[in-house]
Amino acid sequence: MPEPFKNLIHGGLVRDAAGLLSRHWPDFDHQRFEQLAAGGLEALEMKARAMQIADALQATLPAGFDAAAALIEAVLAAPTGDERVPASGPQGLAGWVLWAFGEFVARRGLDQPGRALRTLHAITQRFTAEFAIRPLLVAHPDLVLATLAGWVHDPSPHVRRLVSEGSRPRLPWGLRLQRLVDDPRPTLPLLAALQDDASAYVRRSVANHLNDIAKDHPDLVADWLEQHLPGATPARRALLRHASRTLIKQGHPRVLAAWGVGQPFKGHLQFTLAPPRLRIGEALQLTLQLQSTARRAQTLAVDYVVHHVKAAGDTRPKVFKGWSVELAAQATVLLQRRHSMREVTTRRYHSGAHRVDIQLNGRVLASAGFELRPPLSGPAAPRARSPRRGKA
Repeated sequence: MPEPFKNLIHGGLVRDAAGLLSRHWPDFDHQRFEQLAAGGLEALEMKARAMQIADALQATLPAGFDAAAALIEAVLAAPTGDERVPASGPQGLAGWVLWAFGEFVARRGLDQPGRALRTLHAITQRFTAEFAIRPLLVAHPDLVLATLAGWVHDPSPHVRRLVSEGSRPRLPWGLRLQRLVDDPRPTLPLLAALQDDASAYVRRSVANHLNDIAKDHPDLVADWLEQHLPGATPARRALLRHASRTLIKQGHPRVLAAWGVGQPFKGHLQFTLAPPRLRIGEALQLTLQLQSTARRAQTLAVDYVVHHVKAAGDTRPKVFKGWSVELAAQATVLLQRRHSMREVTTRRYHSGAHRVDIQLNGRVLASAGFELRPPLSGPAAPRARSPRRGKA
């Protein structure tokens, strides 16, 4: 079995951190730090491990925040200068252990935001500060947004990515920025400055930020597409396509029209599911035949919607990305997809009658049902889904 993801934060990193902190501050109580940080660490999940180490830092670093921030900066590994994340070693810390150090800065630096931002600027070049910057953004929105506006020109792609990723309204694992959920317009100038960034790593963050906005303000993202898609470079088109993914799956008319897939399908459709009855943990086979009756080629966004039965017996739809099809005039195409009903840590299945809809260019044109039954040997063991990495 693969190594559990949570083990990226482990006792060895705690010892490394203790040694480096002691080297740069002889009065550091490394024994107390190790006791607080490493005690029972293996029993904790990923985020809980980072929070426990942050608690230990709060108990042992200098009382003055400026001194503590300077000590943190002193124990960091050298930055790479590119998109790679450096590894921790005897000369400095990098990687997942710095989640705890960023958390310390977020807790202790709220009253000195300018100093805290300088430390996060350093941390993000060795891991990420996307989680740590968010409490500062809530407490000091004008200062942080002005700082981010300056960082869009930073030579480090890690810092430029932080501009977008740290201000995402709905960052996974991160504090929700409710003010930006309600009104995302303050971050739009930042995204405009970064959407043509030289780094694909930065551009992907911009796409995810726009996709966050799409969940609450779909027409704003449709406006963005209509403004920025015409004449876009291939790199920008790829960014905007990724940013549009939620709205395309939802069949938003203006977004589909922007991508040239807003027209109704002209032709015949046959859709089958097999088997009609299956058990949790097995797979469903989707087969779809499209036959064009049009005189011209058709661009089709073909998605499918699974109506999952919930614990209370009601159903909830989830849209899955299917196929992008360029269907020639009078042509026929056969599409097939195997859809697993195996449980993962983020999704549980319940027995009952389920339905699958086929959606073409945002319109549901076919449906079929299947019955899901319990597994033969009790509850199916959920498959772990790797959490999103800070530098993914």
